[in-house]
Amino acid sequence: MRPLGNVLITGGASGLGAATVEAVLAAGGRPLVLDRNAPSLDVDHVQADLADRVATENAVAALVAAAGNQLQAVFTAAGIDSCGPFGEVPADEWERVVAVNLLGTARVVRAALPHLERSRGTVVTCSSTLGLRVFPDATAYCAAKFGVIGFTRALAAETAGRIGVTLLIPGGMHTPFFDGRDEQYKPPPDAKLNRPQDVAAAVIHALRQPPGCEVREMVVCSSHESSWP
Repeated sequence: MRPLGNVLITGGASGLGAATVEAVLAAGGRPLVLDRNAPSLDVDHVQADLADRVATENAVAALVAAAGNQLQAVFTAAGIDSCGPFGEVPADEWERVVAVNLLGTARVVRAALPHLERSRGTVVTCSSTLGLRVFPDATAYCAAKFGVIGFTRALAAETAGRIGVTLLIPGGMHTPFFDGRDEQYKPPPDAKLNRPQDVAAAVIHALRQPPGCEVREMVVCSSHESSWP
């Protein structure tokens, strides 16, 4: 198993991203957080909006510079949703979901790629079980997460032998992701959801594989996950 080194984590201020920050610290790595909000832990971070390409590129550059221009890994945990019928979700909100979840993933990976190639590092992208299965009133999220799967698989083929690429497909988790939704779009009280700490452990496992040995894809969900299989 390789040491973690410097790990850039998007969405590292909450949810799965925050759990991964803690897991990186516990494993002896150095988390570099990119999020719209500041993390609660005292770690290197830059606040930026992944929907803004220039701000995202500048944030990646600043974080890598703060870490001595060394980057061993990236985990793209940031994600948002805007639920509702396709014709009723405002166009700006719908497109923002795609911009953050899909384009934000690509922007971060593109900005980090030269550094990862130097270190033979690893990228773990974050899709969703809704990147494999569709639900009504989730067109933006499904479009974005299906796109992350296609992007990641193509990236793995393109960069084979230069960097490691892993696709994470998580099911529902106990995170603030569902906060603020209408009740009809929240998991029911008896829903079986994973702890983000357990999913973060799978991310660490993928990041610690030695060069040339890759966990290509991981589905990590509750045994009662309603969106799998």
